[in-house]
Amino acid sequence: MEHKSIPVNGLQMHVAELGEGPVVLFIHGFPELWYSWRHQMKFVAAHGYRAVAPDMRGYGETTGAPLEDPSKFTVMHLAGDLIALLDAVAPNEDKVFVVGHDWGAYVAWHLAMFRPDRVRALVNLSVPFTPRNPEMSPVDSFRKLYGDDHYICRFQEPGDIEAEFEKVGTKEVLKIVLSFREPAPFYFPKGKGFIYSVDRAPWLTEQDLDYYVSKFEKTGFTGGVNYYRAFGLNWELNAPWFGAGVTVPSKFITGEYDLVYHIPGTKDFIHGGGFKKFVPLLEDVVVIKGAAHFVNQERPDEINEHLLAFIKQF
Repeated sequence: MEHKSIPVNGLQMHVAELGEGPVVLFIHGFPELWYSWRHQMKFVAAHGYRAVAPDMRGYGETTGAPLEDPSKFTVMHLAGDLIALLDAVAPNEDKVFVVGHDWGAYVAWHLAMFRPDRVRALVNLSVPFTPRNPEMSPVDSFRKLYGDDHYICRFQEPGDIEAEFEKVGTKEVLKIVLSFREPAPFYFPKGKGFIYSVDRAPWLTEQDLDYYVSKFEKTGFTGGVNYYRAFGLNWELNAPWFGAGVTVPSKFITGEYDLVYHIPGTKDFIHGGGFKKFVPLLEDVVVIKGAAHFVNQERPDEINEHLLAFIKQF
C-alpha cells in the first residue's frame, strides 16, 4: 500500500493506493477511513485495477478542512474534492470506477449526478440514491420520523455530540458504532450517554479497532459529524437537481440488517421501481443475508466478488 499527501481543493488529502490499471475510487463513510476498504483494495489490485482510497475531508490524515465551519462540508465540497483528486492521480483517465459506502455512497451518487462524464460505473453500499423531497429537508424528515434523540438530529448542534463522545471515550464510541447491527434506528438520548453495550463485532479485529482509534484520537469526530450538519444545506443547494437522477451504470448492495435499509419506505423504494426510475442504469440490487451496515468489512469476500463481477463488464 502506497500512501501520499496530495493538494486537493484547499486540502492536503491523504490517499492510499494499490495496484496498476484502471482506477477504482473508494469513498468511505462515518466513522471510517480509507482503511475501511482494505479488503476491497487488495482484491481489485490483484485483478488488474488501481485502487485509490482517500481519507475524506475532515477525516484521518487529510488536513486543511475548517472544522469550525460545517458549511464547508457540503456535498458540493466533497464531490469537488474528488474531482480534484482524480485530476491529480489519474489525469489521463476520463472516467473511473467509483465505489461508496454510507456517506461515501451519498457522495458517490451526487458525484455521478453532478459529473457523469467522470464515472464509468458505480457500486454503492448501504445508502441508496434518494430523490430530493421539495417539502422537507432530510434532517426534518428524520426528526419527524424518530424524534430529537435520533443520531442525525443529535449530531446537528456543534460541539454537543463531541462532548458526549469524549465522556464515553474514542475507543468505546468506535466499537459501539462499528459493531452496531440492529435494523432499528440509532439513538443517542441527550445526557444519557450510550444506551448500547455491545461486544466488538467479530469482523473488527483488535488491530483494526486500534487503527481507527489512533486516527480519531488525533482528529476527534467533528470532521465526520460536520457531514450531518451540512445535510440541510445540501438539501438547499441540491434544489436545481430536483427530479434528476443518476445516469451511469450502477449496482447497489446492502446488508439484510442495515439500519438504512429499514428506514420506513426504503425497501419499497429500492424494490418497487422508485430506485430504478431515478437510476435507470441500475443493473442489480443485492441484499446480503445476515449482514449489517458495515457490509464491506463484515462480508468482504462476497462484496469483492460482486464488485469485480460488475466492473469487469466495462
